[in-house]
Amino acid sequence: MPAAPFDWIDDEARRRADAGLVRTLRPRPAETELLDLASNDYLGLTRHPEVIAAAVGAARRWGAGATGSRLVTGSTALHAELERELADFCGFEAALVLSSGYAANLAALTALTGRGSLIVSDAGNHASIVDGCRLSRADTAVVPHADPETVRKTLRAHDGRALAVTDSVFSVDGDAAPLAALAEVCRAEGAALLVDDAHGLGVLGEGGRGALAAAGLAGGEGVVGTLTLSKSLGSQGGAVLGPARVIDHLVNTARTFIFDTGLAPAAVGAALGSLRLLRREPERAGRARAVATALYEQLTAAGLGAVRPDAAVVSVRAPSADSAVRWAADCRTAGMEVGCFRPPSVPDGISRLRLTARADLTDEQIATAVAIVRRTAPDA
Repeated sequence: MPAAPFDWIDDEARRRADAGLVRTLRPRPAETELLDLASNDYLGLTRHPEVIAAAVGAARRWGAGATGSRLVTGSTALHAELERELADFCGFEAALVLSSGYAANLAALTALTGRGSLIVSDAGNHASIVDGCRLSRADTAVVPHADPETVRKTLRAHDGRALAVTDSVFSVDGDAAPLAALAEVCRAEGAALLVDDAHGLGVLGEGGRGALAAAGLAGGEGVVGTLTLSKSLGSQGGAVLGPARVIDHLVNTARTFIFDTGLAPAAVGAALGSLRLLRREPERAGRARAVATALYEQLTAAGLGAVRPDAAVVSVRAPSADSAVRWAADCRTAGMEVGCFRPPSVPDGISRLRLTARADLTDEQIATAVAIVRRTAPDA
């Protein structure tokens, strides 16, 4: 008798278990007493009454779903309003809202490249960028992390259309890309620069306008940004920002835009509510950075191997994948939720706890978080 079609899955599951890489879903309750340093709610807006009211109001006015793709019935006046305000806030000519940040990266990479073109991608880039490179059918060169000179050499060796892509802030260690140097390289070599600002929006730049604004690159002719609405803006969805002709091109060619249902009105409304709140309270961005710095300084003072953050992500290295999982579980038992990054999520193979700073954390909560991480730390 032949093997059953999915018997191979059992072999894969055993290998994951042997390597300590089994992942499981843990549905969280609506209310919890756990101190949250695991989510990406950098500005503490997901449960803000004004943001919730904006989501509820949008759902009541426009309905529960977008009803179709953006090019059929899925575009509302609310989508257009969010696109105008995002572009204005971040300093770009135009914006296009999609159903997720993942979809935004796939849209930009596949629509702006293709067969015969070159993508130069940082080795530390997010999985959505990696997948976008694969789907683009372009030649992709993966270069060492944060290495503008290798980007220059790689671009110079290519004759034809080219694009360099990088995260603005890398999600594993929270370090920032050398955007100014990368932009100079791209200008000199006639290449476009695509920057995923998922972890920069709301945290970096004046009033949280993002890493591209902070680097003086927002609105540049050869610069395109992507972002998510699910982190600092506390909602869901993604967007591409750039010159109007780039956005028009994506509307006509990006498959993750054309063939996907539009973002639900409630998510659009929540993102718009958060964006307007951030305009009124720009100090939230600085507070998120201050919390991250305090976490790093106190963890380091406690003798832990924390990495200095450039935005709101603070990582603490663990001896092994198994010990990272146990460490995160022990933190949870002690009253705090933290992230746990293991291979294949970490390109360097080093497992970590990941703590995310939030603008609404108090100094007392910061001290509590550090005490829990220190008390539960595994032996090296």
